[in-house]
Amino acid sequence: MENLLELKNIVKTFTRAAFDFTREKVVYALNDVSFDMDVEPKILALVGESGSGKTTICKLILGLEEPTSGEIRYKGIPVSDWIKKNQKEYRKEVQIIFQDPFETFNPFYRVDRILWTVIEKFNLAKNDNEARSKIEESLEAVGLRPKEILGRYPHQLSGGERQRFMLARVYILRPKLLVADEPVSMLDASLRAVFLDHLKDFKKTGISCLYITHDLNTAYYISDYIMIIYAGKILERGSIEGVIKNPLHPYTRMLISSIPVPDPTKRWTDRVRIDITQLQRVSGRETIKGCVFYNRCDYAMDTCKGSFPPMKMVEGHEVSCFLY
Repeated sequence: MENLLELKNIVKTFTRAAFDFTREKVVYALNDVSFDMDVEPKILALVGESGSGKTTICKLILGLEEPTSGEIRYKGIPVSDWIKKNQKEYRKEVQIIFQDPFETFNPFYRVDRILWTVIEKFNLAKNDNEARSKIEESLEAVGLRPKEILGRYPHQLSGGERQRFMLARVYILRPKLLVADEPVSMLDASLRAVFLDHLKDFKKTGISCLYITHDLNTAYYISDYIMIIYAGKILERGSIEGVIKNPLHPYTRMLISSIPVPDPTKRWTDRVRIDITQLQRVSGRETIKGCVFYNRCDYAMDTCKGSFPPMKMVEGHEVSCFLY
């Protein structure tokens, strides 16, 4: 059975500004990234710190950028072929929710226009009555009241309402794959659980989701599987329970130890050692041949500097580390 989505040996490089002579001209945003999602609906979390390559993967899947090398396939067909030959169908089946919901709206139009445009563009209703019924159903499905939302302008909605409105768009289209790029980072804590619960419900309707985030808490709450990315490399992946409860890679352990504990008797700085000067100096991409985490790892060995460790199955999930 073919995969829904497959990334194979993806490399994406960018060129630095010509006036910066002090550093390498080529920057590896992604370096030999491979993973896949099968057709069974699931939520796969892609977790890493800022600048690790998460959004670049998002753009490549959507066809907004092209990989320097490697190939991305959707339903067994290269994404580049989808974009050239059947872009409309691809846009219907692969949808995106961005980090900032306000930027998705045109401030000069009422919010209704987004849902009406979706229905008209993809011929989802036979007449206006059916279209109006679908719009109201989609809003109610994500916890919004049509009478309070429709007819308003984007600035008249709260951040949570705007982001759930984007979920209503997804509900109407019923895509096969939803790419959610930091969708709750700008929402209040009280609204995050509500939004994530709706996202989890979408899985029941056959929608798979690539959930991109830096927040391990929300990733653990919503996901079935998880991948840990750092400096353009996948370092660990497996089931959410296996990776979070038994982290193997030193970077994964550092991420988990960095989560504050809601206990006033325990100082955060007692639980994690962070060398700020080191973080500012080392990008991880300066060691292309070796492990990208070499310069920050407490367990670094000589072999780590010379070559990148291959993925290995250890204790039920995969990890890229010479410790194993």
